[in-house]
Amino acid sequence: MASHKPSQAKPSQPNSKSSSQTQKGTTMQVTPGTPKFEIPLPPGYKTQQMPMPSARHPLQRFGAPSRGMRNSDFEDEMLTSDPPRQAAGLSSFAGSFKFNASYGWHFQYLTIIGLTLASLTFLCGSLADITLSRPIFRTKNILSICSAPLAVLISSLYWGIKSIDASLVVPEWAILDPLVDIGFHAIPALALTLDLLFFSPPWTIDLSAAFLLSSFLAGTYWFWVELCFTKNGFYPYPLFEQLSTPWRGVLFTGCAVAMAGVTVVLKGVYGVLNRGGKGRGVKRVLRGREQKVGGGEKGR
Repeated sequence: MASHKPSQAKPSQPNSKSSSQTQKGTTMQVTPGTPKFEIPLPPGYKTQQMPMPSARHPLQRFGAPSRGMRNSDFEDEMLTSDPPRQAAGLSSFAGSFKFNASYGWHFQYLTIIGLTLASLTFLCGSLADITLSRPIFRTKNILSICSAPLAVLISSLYWGIKSIDASLVVPEWAILDPLVDIGFHAIPALALTLDLLFFSPPWTIDLSAAFLLSSFLAGTYWFWVELCFTKNGFYPYPLFEQLSTPWRGVLFTGCAVAMAGVTVVLKGVYGVLNRGGKGRGVKRVLRGREQKVGGGEKGR
């Protein structure tokens, strides 16, 4: 009889997920020593970052709109509740409103107009946080382009002129408690500036557009002040009464230029504070595990 030589089994090809055949009474086991295959990446290749859960702008410091304030470095780590921040601002603004019986009510005063815009901005912010509505959030940001520079301008003009001669901006009959004075002329500027710098995407408005916007506001307010004067026989601010019509024009033109400058300064400060939003390493908790995501573009 010819001897029959037993055939040798061919070695199995290595597989990243190789395992023994599942048979009756056996369990699938990973073969130890299975080589790992790595695909070399070209030089300078950057891994794509996973999309953030929210649609927040990459430079925006905290998540908004949001029912909870979240740090951009820790996307899923809630720091504190955000709607109370909006509610606190609205409460402060609402407590500052006063009205009188003259034509135009207290809306003759630039301070009240600025307070109204600030209230509308925070109202839209509160609704956006509650409903998580992106259109309402965009409306809040559009209003902020107007209300934030105006509030900063009002605060700067008021405290600056008052430090020289308080009688130029405060009528003789007006007696302001210090806390009320701060609520009128400091809190709106502070609240809107913080909202811009930490809870809003960056502005895209340029200097020419900012000047057109501020010129429109200044011209409209000047027309409104003169209309109220024809009805009431007095100006809301004593300073206006001491200036002739041409000098009032110079004053309002200067305010328009100053407001445009405030817009550019706020935009620049935003860029300085948040320019690292794309470049720094960001630690996030995604799908129940921590992943270190490398920062995006290198410093320019």
